Amino acid sequence: MSSAAPPQEPTGGSKLLIDLGPLLVFFLVNFFAPVPPMLKIFAATGAFMVAMVAAMIYSAIRFRHISPLLWFSGVMVVILGGLTIYLHNETFIKVKPTLYYLLVAGLLGFGLWRGKPLLKLVLGSAYPGLDEAGWRKLTRNWALFFAGMALLNEVVWRSSSTDFWIGFKLWGAIPLTFLFAAINIPMLMRHGLSTEPEPVEPGPVE
Repeated sequence: MSSAAPPQEPTGGSKLLIDLGPLLVFFLVNFFAPVPPMLKIFAATGAFMVAMVAAMIYSAIRFRHISPLLWFSGVMVVILGGLTIYLHNETFIKVKPTLYYLLVAGLLGFGLWRGKPLLKLVLGSAYPGLDEAGWRKLTRNWALFFAGMALLNEVVWRSSSTDFWIGFKLWGAIPLTFLFAAINIPMLMRHGLSTEPEPVEPGPVE
C-alpha cells in the first residue's frame, strides 16, 4: 500500500493567488462596494475574511498544506476582522499588519539568536545552492525589513485617513516588499544561489 504524497509548497501563480488574492479582494470591495463611504472599510473587511478563508481552503485542497504563516495570517484576519465589524471600529483591521510583521520579525530574530536561520526551514527549496552565510544574511535582512514595515504601518494608519492607509497597502507595502526581495538577489548570488528556480517571497504581504 503506497503512502500518501507529501504536501507541496505553492509556487508561481498559485503562490501569488494565495498570498495576494485576499488583499486584492479587500482593495476591490473597498473601492467598488455599493455602500456609503463610511461603511466601505467594513464591507471590505468582511470580504477580506471570506477571501482569506477561501485561500486557506484552496491551499489545503490543492497542496495538502497550509503554511504556518498563512495559518497565523488567516486567524488574525478572522479575529481582528470580526472585531472590526462587531465593534464597528476599523482600528482592529489596521493594526493587523503591525502584529503580523512584528511576529515574523521576532521569529526570524529569535532563530538567528539561536543560530538557526528559520527562512532556510521554510524556503530551502526556493533558494538552491545558498550557503549558510547567505541564509543568515537573508534572515537578518528580512527580520529588519519586517520590523521596519511594522513601524511604517503604525505611522501611516495613525497619521492618515483610512483611504490613504488602504492606498498605502496597495501602492506602498506590496511594491516595497518586491523591491526589497530584488535588492537581496545580488547578495544571494554571491553566496551561491542558483538561478533556477527563481526566489519567492517569505510569506504573504500584509
